[in-house]
Amino acid sequence: MKILMLSKALVVGAYQRKLEEIARHGEVDLVAVVPPSWRDRAYEMRLERVDADCYELASSPIVFNGSYHLFFFPRLGRLLEDYRPDILHIDEEPYNLATFLSVLGARRRSIPAVFFTWQNLVRSYPPPFSWMERYVHRHAAWAIAGTNAAGEVLRAKGYRGAISIIPQFGVDPDIYRPGERSPRPFTVGFAGRLVPEKGVALLVDACARLGLDFRLSIAGAGPAEGAIRARIAVHGLQDRITLEGAIPSALMPEWLRGCDLVVLPSVSRPNWVEQFGRALVEAMACGVAVLGSTCGEIPRVIDDAGLVFPEGDATALASGLDRLAREPELRAELGARGRQRVIERFTHDHIARATIEVYRAMLSEAGNAPARSA
Repeated sequence: MKILMLSKALVVGAYQRKLEEIARHGEVDLVAVVPPSWRDRAYEMRLERVDADCYELASSPIVFNGSYHLFFFPRLGRLLEDYRPDILHIDEEPYNLATFLSVLGARRRSIPAVFFTWQNLVRSYPPPFSWMERYVHRHAAWAIAGTNAAGEVLRAKGYRGAISIIPQFGVDPDIYRPGERSPRPFTVGFAGRLVPEKGVALLVDACARLGLDFRLSIAGAGPAEGAIRARIAVHGLQDRITLEGAIPSALMPEWLRGCDLVVLPSVSRPNWVEQFGRALVEAMACGVAVLGSTCGEIPRVIDDAGLVFPEGDATALASGLDRLAREPELRAELGARGRQRVIERFTHDHIARATIEVYRAMLSEAGNAPARSA
């Protein structure tokens, strides 16, 4: 079966391992179409190519780079004509213009389409996004939801098609693996976008309450960087807290192994809660203990492989930090649990196998209903 996958997220080299795992199954002929770069709010991520000869990675320009809702691939029609896939896999949310145009183009060519969603809050969008979302819900052959909550939102918004619950990306446990601990002060890490909802300022406040030697390494970039630097200065912690900037995906395992604890202190907003928390899974794969807030999906990702504190509570966060700093045996136990949890649920291989099952089911259903496909 020939699969054409569209994804802006695949500009990240570490994520391309999912493609390799899917393509290693001999029945899949995979072509992934990615933009040359993706512009986030604070920086531009250029395409990181990882060598692999079992699939094709094609770079195609996009319009409105950086706009999650409005970007699209202008050469989509030509791509569909050139590759003539059996399935079009759109790795994007159903309310995006890119997804709408992709499902529309696939339907005109009788190609079954599957889309992906992390959306875990029931949100109403103004036209034309609500119209595009309804069209995708009506005409896509399948949906992949990153979490059970995202699947429930699809149903609440009227989607009646088939749903599979599969995280968007996994991790490679051979790359994200435990390492030797070098002598260092107790080191806390945060990795993610520097935006208010990620709770980094709260983490700085909590660290200021610690009565022990520590270091905090903040990896990421975003519009909240100035406010975070100001908060660090207020507490006089410039010698203990460093902002590393955005770290390339190839260097993330080494950075994670330099941490004793990774924290995700996200705080809910009226229109957003944490959808997954990929940095947690990567840290867990490296055998690093994790501490997360009760925001969104975080407690379900961590389960019993880390500690959880009430979101927005700096006192509770400081207490968790202090406990884990003083109990290295607990950190080691949580790290071991975390790695086992990743191996059982969150590897690229696990996600690839589940995705291939979706493709098989889609082709089987299309074969059983040719008239409806037409």
